Amino acid sequence: MNRIFSFTGAKMIVFGSGSLERLPELVREQGSGKPMLVLDGHLSGEGFRERVEGILSAGNMSFGFFDRITGEPELGLADECAALCRDEGCDILVGIGGGSTLDVAKAAAVIVSNGGEAKDYLGLNKVPGPGLPKIMVPTTAGTGSEVTFTSVFIRSDLKKKEGMNSPYLYPELALLDPLLTLSVPAAVTATTGMDALCHAIESYTSINASPMSEMISLKAIELISSNLRTCVHNGGNLDARGNMLLGSLYAGIGLANAGVTAVHSLSYPLGGKYGVPHGLANTILLAPVMKYNLPGALEKFAVIAGVMGAAKGTMSRRGAAYAAVEAVRELIRDCGIDTTISKLGISEDEFPALAETAMTVKRPLDNNPRRMTEKDAIAVYREAY
Repeated sequence: MNRIFSFTGAKMIVFGSGSLERLPELVREQGSGKPMLVLDGHLSGEGFRERVEGILSAGNMSFGFFDRITGEPELGLADECAALCRDEGCDILVGIGGGSTLDVAKAAAVIVSNGGEAKDYLGLNKVPGPGLPKIMVPTTAGTGSEVTFTSVFIRSDLKKKEGMNSPYLYPELALLDPLLTLSVPAAVTATTGMDALCHAIESYTSINASPMSEMISLKAIELISSNLRTCVHNGGNLDARGNMLLGSLYAGIGLANAGVTAVHSLSYPLGGKYGVPHGLANTILLAPVMKYNLPGALEKFAVIAGVMGAAKGTMSRRGAAYAAVEAVRELIRDCGIDTTISKLGISEDEFPALAETAMTVKRPLDNNPRRMTEKDAIAVYREAY
């Protein structure tokens, strides 16, 4: 409370069932004449493309189309999307899909306006100026990319992940329609939901958290932990889906303002080197990192236990903090996730190399409530084995 803090985010958020139908109106409000739709390739194959085309056609709107994203994105996809956007004469990017799709759309928007290539803007504050307007429409309750200033990509040539981080990546509009999440398969619901919980817990315990971000992150933990099980096992429950999407949104806002911690530093090498999906990698590492971090934020972890319904009246603060770790483990089990590092086929012999790479992902480590060394990282990987 004795330090200066700031709070930023997307310029506008529209939330509600059926809100996708407002897309033509919202595109025009951004001053656009022709949007570039960036759509998850899996959704495109399921007939979702025709649905979105129908909505825009009913609004008498022409558009370009890019649907080459089928997994965690390679850096070159942002350049391909930007080139098509220029060729089609589009003046706004509309990303519809999971975090990978939204990240590509956000990055393409700044490449179109600023020139160059995606690789030129990797890192912090490398984007020189504003991009095209961006509307982000998440179809999973997971990454929160619709309200963050980050786009993350795979660098296959380097066997690592790298992020583009700039205030110019903040979307002008986040459009969240819970109806779009009803058909997400249980396994994807589980890992993307745990990714959102990871963002919420990390941003709440980050040393850069502020009173505003803490309030939002804690509400995200409450919404996610009390609704994720229902979404996994009864995916047609619209109330639970709406609460999860709202929780993911809040977690994204918390992430954007307080940052994430060591879970992300340790998960990036799993994705970059072995192709482990981001949500799954975070799920595997969340409880082990929480256990490691307990001494650095005991009171906050005790609060998390209370929000998750795991703290009992007679518990000490330390006992409640440890209960938070077990509550996360129980949630993971209840969602049917039993993957460990060993089940991914990754040998313990790889841990020193993984830890060495994790130490290069410095921003999350700098946010961590307990200092982590390379030796500590190896121990956490063993805990997750």
